[in-house]
Amino acid sequence: MDFINHLIQNYADNHTSEEPEHLKALNRHTHLHVLKPRMLSGHFQGRFLSMLSQLIRPTHVLDIGTFTGYSALCLAEGLSPEGCVYTIDNNEEVNVTAQQFIESSPYAHQISLKTGNADAVIPLLHETVDYWDIVWIDADKTAYKTYFDLCIEKVRKGGLIMADNVLWSGKVCDDNALKKDKDTQAIDEFNKYVSKDSRVTPVLLPIRDGIMMMIKN
Repeated sequence: MDFINHLIQNYADNHTSEEPEHLKALNRHTHLHVLKPRMLSGHFQGRFLSMLSQLIRPTHVLDIGTFTGYSALCLAEGLSPEGCVYTIDNNEEVNVTAQQFIESSPYAHQISLKTGNADAVIPLLHETVDYWDIVWIDADKTAYKTYFDLCIEKVRKGGLIMADNVLWSGKVCDDNALKKDKDTQAIDEFNKYVSKDSRVTPVLLPIRDGIMMMIKN
């Protein structure tokens, strides 16, 4: 993930609005007490997600891959008054931490945390949620295509789908990694798949570890 010049990254961080206090606390807690804290969306990417949410003012947001809840809390910042972020993760232990920080945030009543495998939970959500305004995919890399296919028909026209880590620390440009690493292969296949899918208009942004942004046509 650390393949963008650190001076440029630091400069960008220093000229981006600060995290709210509840996110600063979550950021600190994750780095002190949770394994693999780099999975956290973090300050810069979190402010980007928040800004997009505030521009769209979504009613229904799907967050695939809760981890400690950072991305869900950022996406909640732009919700319409009746809006909800549905966030999914199969890690029961980490979900306890996420739920604690969600409940202590200003958005406790607008975030619904679901425990389970996303490919099983998403069809259940579709029984009650008519459409998605925003979908954020940041979970098992080998299942990105599956998650996309499960959601695409429920995303409203003009809705936004985003997938994180699509540059995979630059490995998608490494022939050796493409031959040997299943996650790299899956990410590369996903990028190629959505770039040719007429249902969306994609743009791959080299933000942090790469974000694939797609507008539903």
